Amino acid sequence: MALSRRKSSGFWETVRTIVYAIVIAIVVRTVAFEPFTIPSGSMVPTLLIGDYLFVSKYSYGYSRFSLPLGLPLFGGRIFAQTPKRGDVVVFKLPTDTSTDYIKRIIGLPGDRIQVVHGELKINGQQIVRKQVDDYPERSAQGDRFLDAEYLETLPVPGGGEKTHPILRHPNSDEDSQNNTIEYVVPPDHYFMMGDNRDNSQDSRFLQQVGYVPFENLVGRAEFIFFSADGAALWEVWKWPWTIRWSRLFQGIH
Repeated sequence: MALSRRKSSGFWETVRTIVYAIVIAIVVRTVAFEPFTIPSGSMVPTLLIGDYLFVSKYSYGYSRFSLPLGLPLFGGRIFAQTPKRGDVVVFKLPTDTSTDYIKRIIGLPGDRIQVVHGELKINGQQIVRKQVDDYPERSAQGDRFLDAEYLETLPVPGGGEKTHPILRHPNSDEDSQNNTIEYVVPPDHYFMMGDNRDNSQDSRFLQQVGYVPFENLVGRAEFIFFSADGAALWEVWKWPWTIRWSRLFQGIH
């Protein structure tokens, strides 16, 4: 009988340990950091397909989208903190809140945003950019081509600047996404754009993405903890040939 009781006690101790681990994981994921992976090239060259990153959930406070499954336990945001222009953020797609997107904040509430012949304007001011290199890319069909890589410098309200890389396709200045209306960002909303400017479905496309409510922001992208070209995180046997070692633990700016 004593042996049976010890086995029973050991079983329930294991169950309690597993439950505690699950609860701790849920709490950390809800209030601190959540992992995400990059499935598309819309944020190249800042983020590459196969990057795994951590997003800080506390950066902007918490909304219902901070909770597992987006449970509607409360409205708006609590402990809210104001996002900055230039932040790279994960958010819930306004037209489908089951979908996560990651883009860069370009427009703040009240800003006027426009793209003219591929050049970004914020509140009537043309944003400074400087070409620094050519960037090799590959189309969905496998064709190789060169994009132009620029450093773009965004003004940060309150003083300061935020410089980050962007890509532009050659000869795309007349495309519709590069000649837009002037968007006026509504209160409590943000205007998002991908760094791969000609390969990003973002706030320029009002029917698909549009203005992003503050409530939909999940968190700010902080750093890459794993990156592989052609291997998932769990495909350990592929790591020696696919890991991008230089990207590990790289901060996201």
